[in-house]
Amino acid sequence: MKVIRPICADDLDILHQIAIDTGPGFTSLPDNRELLEQRISATQKALHSDIQKCGPEHYLFVMEETDTGEVVGTCGIDAAVGLTSPFYHYRIGTVVHASRELKVHNSFRTLYLCNDYTGCTEVCTLYLQPDARHSANGSLLSKSRFLFMAEHPQRFAKKVIAEMRGYTDEQGQSPFWDGLGKRFFSMEYSEADYLTGSGNKVFIAELMPKHSIYIHLLPDEAQAVIGTVHPNTEPARKMLESEGFRYEEYVDIFDGGPTLAIRLDDIRAIHNSRYQKANIGEVDASGPEFLISNTGLADFRCTKAPIDNSGSITTISQATADALQVSAGDTLRIVELKGRVT
Repeated sequence: MKVIRPICADDLDILHQIAIDTGPGFTSLPDNRELLEQRISATQKALHSDIQKCGPEHYLFVMEETDTGEVVGTCGIDAAVGLTSPFYHYRIGTVVHASRELKVHNSFRTLYLCNDYTGCTEVCTLYLQPDARHSANGSLLSKSRFLFMAEHPQRFAKKVIAEMRGYTDEQGQSPFWDGLGKRFFSMEYSEADYLTGSGNKVFIAELMPKHSIYIHLLPDEAQAVIGTVHPNTEPARKMLESEGFRYEEYVDIFDGGPTLAIRLDDIRAIHNSRYQKANIGEVDASGPEFLISNTGLADFRCTKAPIDNSGSITTISQATADALQVSAGDTLRIVELKGRVT
């Protein structure tokens, strides 16, 4: 059984290995042990603080195999982006050039550097090891964050975003970067990606153009990948869209990947989740799976399993109870693992 829990200091080695495995484009996990250690410490500090309003806190979670203790994935939440350093996007807009005398009317798509998502909560740092990408483990890893946010809404903003990893080829090259960013930064994509992931974002404001960029002037290869995701990221995008996230015409300034957004209360797993009292017993294993979490903070746990419902009582197996660290009579938060957006 897989369970989601907050990251701890003992997870540094596996987190560093994940950072290496993810490669270029995974900005939120730089290959830097010191920075990763700081992010683990920031998670523990946030979880042990009495926080009553959204701030610059960072939360990292890991997926653990309960039988072996092996960590096979990670996911994260930034409670409010852009409060300690600028948070940049390109906003896609339209500019019209027209002449009544010449009877010419042309509209052009543009990219405009902006900070429009400042203060929003970001779900981020989603990575599942390849041999664990089955049995809806990806859904558990991604959506577990929503039950945590539902339980502690005061810690998060009213709007939630997710930056999707943009397209890069098999050699790790980004057509969008090569067609635009490289012309202003004079460095390779991997270097710029590492710098921003390490928190060094000053160079963006110093070197990026402040005026609108006409998309049709970019190379065809760069235009073609604007708003598209890396092939490995397509399942994550579909998963978020099934929760109600939508593309709002904002893209990453490095690889052109899309940013999805939604109001916190409109996320399906949050809107549809409910409290139940735990009962421990036999459960029909052939039934639909539910996301199930305890109501903890530093001891938050979330898993997926079939359940039996009867009124306000939910019966879970002993293995599920052990994974969640709950006993009979404790409060659970549950929601269907898969379902329509309401």
